[in-house]
Amino acid sequence: MSARRSAAAQPQENQPGTPGQASSRAGRRAQRGAGAAAPKERVPNERAPRPVHVRQSSAFAGGRLWWHFILDGAVIAVLLGIAILGFGPTFGHDPAYLVAGFGAIVLGLGVAAMGAHWRLGLISMVGVGFLVYMIFGSALAAPQEALLGFLPSGDSLRGLLLGIMLSWKQLLTLAPPVGTSVDVLVVPYLSAFVAAIVAGTLAWRVRNAYWALVPVVALFITAILFGTAEVFLPVLRGSLLTVGAIVWLAYRHELLRREMAGSISANQQVQDAAGARTSLLRRIGLGAGVILVASAVTMAAAPALTQSSDREVLRDTVIPPPDLHALPSPLTKFRDYVKNEKDTVLFTAESLPKNGRVRIAAMDNYDGVVFNVDPNSSASFAPIGDPNALSQGSKGEGSAVGLVIDGYSGVWIPNVAVAGSLSYQSAQGATPTLYLNKESGTALNLAGVTKGDAYSMDVAFPQVDGNKLAGSDFGRVNLPKLENVPQVVGTKANEFVGEADTPLKKVQALEGAFQREGKFSNGLEGQTQSNSGHSAARITKMLSGKEMVGDDEQYATAMVLMARHLGIPARVVMGFYLDEKDANNGASTIKMKGADVHAWVEVNFAGLGWVPFNPTPDKDHVPNPPEPQNASKPKPQVLQPPPPPQEPADLPPDSAPDALDTDSKKDSQAGIWGTILMIVGVAAIPIIIIALPLILIVVLKSRRRKKRHTTGLPTDRVGGGWSEVMSLATDLGASVNSSGTRRETAVSLYSAFPTTQGTTALLAEKADAAIFGPGQPSEEDVATYWQHVEHSVQGMSGSVGFWKRQRAKFSPRSLLADTKARAQSRAQSKALSREQSKDSPGGHWATGPAQDQGGDGIRSKLAQMMKKKS
Repeated sequence: MSARRSAAAQPQENQPGTPGQASSRAGRRAQRGAGAAAPKERVPNERAPRPVHVRQSSAFAGGRLWWHFILDGAVIAVLLGIAILGFGPTFGHDPAYLVAGFGAIVLGLGVAAMGAHWRLGLISMVGVGFLVYMIFGSALAAPQEALLGFLPSGDSLRGLLLGIMLSWKQLLTLAPPVGTSVDVLVVPYLSAFVAAIVAGTLAWRVRNAYWALVPVVALFITAILFGTAEVFLPVLRGSLLTVGAIVWLAYRHELLRREMAGSISANQQVQDAAGARTSLLRRIGLGAGVILVASAVTMAAAPALTQSSDREVLRDTVIPPPDLHALPSPLTKFRDYVKNEKDTVLFTAESLPKNGRVRIAAMDNYDGVVFNVDPNSSASFAPIGDPNALSQGSKGEGSAVGLVIDGYSGVWIPNVAVAGSLSYQSAQGATPTLYLNKESGTALNLAGVTKGDAYSMDVAFPQVDGNKLAGSDFGRVNLPKLENVPQVVGTKANEFVGEADTPLKKVQALEGAFQREGKFSNGLEGQTQSNSGHSAARITKMLSGKEMVGDDEQYATAMVLMARHLGIPARVVMGFYLDEKDANNGASTIKMKGADVHAWVEVNFAGLGWVPFNPTPDKDHVPNPPEPQNASKPKPQVLQPPPPPQEPADLPPDSAPDALDTDSKKDSQAGIWGTILMIVGVAAIPIIIIALPLILIVVLKSRRRKKRHTTGLPTDRVGGGWSEVMSLATDLGASVNSSGTRRETAVSLYSAFPTTQGTTALLAEKADAAIFGPGQPSEEDVATYWQHVEHSVQGMSGSVGFWKRQRAKFSPRSLLADTKARAQSRAQSKALSREQSKDSPGGHWATGPAQDQGGDGIRSKLAQMMKKKS
């Protein structure tokens, strides 16, 4: 017996099985070899042994060499570093963002390595990552707020914690360069830190290395979206990212292929060394070809994708905080400076070079009344991020200019184009939030510039090369469309330009025409009358008169309107500067007064930016005095007798004042009612659209009820009454089995409508008796049956709530059920017709209104056939 058992067990021991099965077999063989006794029975109260939790091995404990994992980390660090460089223009290429970004990459890879080695879960990884982020964030992302530049402080920790949620918005609402505070450095630090953790985890804990590139690409896109319209080294960065990713993926693919090959043929030497070497060379050549093609495509496509002037980033879609619609145009105060504050010292300028100009605002939007700052173009003001590094990218000789506010007031900050820094000290103590518009080179203080405010600017004065200007075309800038421009502007513009054929000559032709033909007058006492303002009526009067009379306000406006009519990008700029003949021009300290206010024109040229032009004629070009007129000799006056009184004329009835008032009142009332009806009609459109389907459902149900009650034989109308009850039950949400008998259906409705059990059962019995009984029911029986139907329907509706009754009234469920029943009835009729045609050729089934009742209609027809046969 034992021998047969051993022989039977022998083949099973050689079969493969699970480790647990192999160990149990080995234990049984050991017991049999040692002649062990029967296994000990388990004591009922004895505790079962606890399962032993085997600690999972490190992700670095596989068959790969240690330097393979280091190489993975180095490649990921390089790729993430290439993505971090995209934040350069946003931070003005300050090294602080590189320290934060690359430091975060190293920390993130370290956290990923810890998680891979100890097999940490998601919650543990998040906890460790948060601790590392807070501990090292003070040194990397908050050096200004940290103690000694690297030790955590309350401000640095608060900034790191709040920056997780708020720094993204802060980075988009600040004008680049945004500075190096913790409020903005958290973005590259946190994004690089998270990307490094995810990329390292995927590279070391997932077999497929392709997933590790997802966070790299995400960081690359984040740097673009939170960057500026300026692209930093697009060709080089794109090529390095593409080539590096392809090479690393090919390397990981080769490692995976070798591991799979090694698992199939372990410890076997390759017999065909030449074939293996040829295969290796082929793969290397193919990989090199792919890299070359990818590099060529990247270098060819990068310029086309990055040199577009319409490149948009997230900061372009963020609405600037200041609302400029509520601010009046600075140009409306021009005549007030000339007339009422001509001797008032507005501010003091220090180190302003000779012929230097202090700007107030650049205006490019005209509505027929005033020139103003357009909120959608040159008014894209954003909070100044780093006052010490505005980086407007101008070329010219730089110098420090300081301004101290005296009698000047307003929200527009007097500044000098083009400022590279703005260190503002408010007389109120706390430095307000300043807004900068790089497009127009103007700054804004919504709190208002007050006396005592002082600030310094590092100004670069661009030098315009005349030769380049003569050969340059107009620049392409987005300017708003002008409205209500007088027609005389276009006529005069064509006349002034004449045969000028180059961009510069056209602008100079406009400027020269105003300087030659224009007359200067501020309208002050002792001067020729000259009204203020620059509305369409004022410009029309100036251009249409015998002489053009005005000051900077009118001439700058007229020239810009003409230039824009000719397609020339131009705008009006208001500011202050001294005349060239003024003795103080070029002095170290200049006191600007109201009399020094000016307005000029700036035209944009490609590659040179905005170039100023002065259309205002010299002040000595005064209007000619009016020609003297001969004095008229008055004739002696003779007193004439008064005219005789006249009788009042008879007015027609319809022209009487009462009739006219009545007609006007009727017209007014008709207009009011017409407006009301139009508003009601428009408001009723969505209501009608919603109500139409509901009305259609009610109409179809009413038509169905009428058809069931009045159409067909008496048996059909009795069956229609029962169908009416079933339709209501369906609309109320009860489960109705269309294939069951009437009595079965009545029983199934007991639970849904307990109060109508007797009525429903009675209706089912009477319907069966009328349809399957001998003869046809009388009209009185049909009317009585429908009275019971009405009673049952009212009881079913009353057993539910108000809203459920309304839903049932407009529910299409019963209509859909009828459609389905009719389709089934037609199919059954066709089947019965085919069966009947086999038995009696030429026979057919009569169809009629009973088909609308579904299965009950078929049973009704069968009952009628049985009656006829009998």
